[in-house]
Amino acid sequence: MNIDNIEAFVYINHYGSFNKAADVLFLSQPTVSARIQSLERELDCRLFDRLGKQVVLTDKGRQFLPYAQQILQTYQKGKHLLQTKRAISHELRIGSTVIVSNYLIPRLLMLLTHRFPDVKFKLVTAPTNELANMLAAKEIDLAFVRKLMNPAFQSYPFFEDPIRLYVYEDHPLALTGRASIRDIRRERLVFFECGSLDWLRIHRVFESLEQPPNIVFQVDNAEIAKKLVLGKAGICFLPELCAKQEAEEGRLIPVDIIETAGVSLQTNLISLAGEHHELLQSLLELGRQ
Repeated sequence: MNIDNIEAFVYINHYGSFNKAADVLFLSQPTVSARIQSLERELDCRLFDRLGKQVVLTDKGRQFLPYAQQILQTYQKGKHLLQTKRAISHELRIGSTVIVSNYLIPRLLMLLTHRFPDVKFKLVTAPTNELANMLAAKEIDLAFVRKLMNPAFQSYPFFEDPIRLYVYEDHPLALTGRASIRDIRRERLVFFECGSLDWLRIHRVFESLEQPPNIVFQVDNAEIAKKLVLGKAGICFLPELCAKQEAEEGRLIPVDIIETAGVSLQTNLISLAGEHHELLQSLLELGRQ
């Protein structure tokens, strides 16, 4: 039995579409269809029915699914076992989102160099979706990304970064340290947009106001956002990590907004399923230090 055919079957069921499964597997739709046809011939039964644009399992497909999942999982475990016995590659290609690259990666790379002195490191900075595509194509070995779901990847929570409002040192809110969303409805806002689903919760909070927020600057770079706040051009919601140094120096003051308590950005560490176990465990251990 061909493992590629099993993989195609599991992915089509997961995504509910031949086209989506083909995209994730970096194959053409006809190739995925051919793999299912081959598997159906081998099993002598039809595995999927089409209901309009939907693809659903047949009764036989539902019976076979848990076995197919187990076969794929066993294969990945076996592959992992063999790879953990190999010597670690002399080059590790790491992908990372911008914030992690700017504020976490330098320290991690220095710690990794001490633990794996013979390994050279290559860093690629890109958005989460782009990094996921690069990982699937094996252009990188692992990546630090925003939370995502993909059965091709093994994913581990790595870092939780609270989002807080930051003001400059002589701003009126700097003395209180706490406010409501209504207290800032007329403030000049710098809005740092980092493209995360969690970040959208900030937008939703503003929707409760009678009037839209006074967003004067909308930027996609944390350093620009910080400089605008430091220059007293406005105030800004920022991930705590990127404002840590300025907050410790007293140049940026965090203000707790009642309605946005608990909003954070989650960074996950991902790799292809069954690969780079030793390096993943080392990074997770270093991240806890």
